[in-house]
Amino acid sequence: MYQTVSRQTLEALKKIDSPSICNAIEGFNIRPKNQGFMLPEIQCVFRDTTPVVGYAVTGVIAANQPEGRTVGREQWWDLILSVPEPRFIVLHDIDNPPLGAYWGEVQSNIHKALGAVGVATDGTVRDLDEVHALGFQFFAKHVSVSHAYVHLVEIGIPITMGGLTVRTGDLLHGDKHGVTNIPFEIADKIPGMVKTIADYERKTIDLCQSSGFTVEKLKEVAKITRPY
Repeated sequence: MYQTVSRQTLEALKKIDSPSICNAIEGFNIRPKNQGFMLPEIQCVFRDTTPVVGYAVTGVIAANQPEGRTVGREQWWDLILSVPEPRFIVLHDIDNPPLGAYWGEVQSNIHKALGAVGVATDGTVRDLDEVHALGFQFFAKHVSVSHAYVHLVEIGIPITMGGLTVRTGDLLHGDKHGVTNIPFEIADKIPGMVKTIADYERKTIDLCQSSGFTVEKLKEVAKITRPY
């Protein structure tokens, strides 16, 4: 049985940008500040879209050689449907360097129909115009023209991508800045912490943008206890 958060919490998280999510997580001091998110090598492809939030479904792919050890599509689809909606696919590519794209127009349509909001992969993606129009999100390391011999190798196992270890069922958030893991124990408290931090930061921003700015006033504002 996978852990979930309320629909209200999911909707609230979708309205928050990922830097604010990360700041809020830091405010609870439950993990080191240099952990819990994917490194900049995993780039958001469609940066003009709103954040996506979903429960991870993990797998491993390869494309450089004809299919050998292979997981059937039906088994993969069944795993996806066993995870609560919305779903956030995470596929680790074991080719070095990555070659063929598992993700294009067809797979994006299939996975959106299966309740997925997007994919994060350290492999490649393609069919960017069609997928952008579909409203499916890509976070990827590369773009490529071909799918080559791409196939699923393993599914449902913990994988590490962009410095982040992801397990099926994890709660992930992504936008134009990147992908973050949200700890379940604080997920419903994040919107409140986001407001607390925004109020704190607003004091500095308002001062810096005011006609009455002085470095002495800045030093005074800087004495206020930082919430993260």
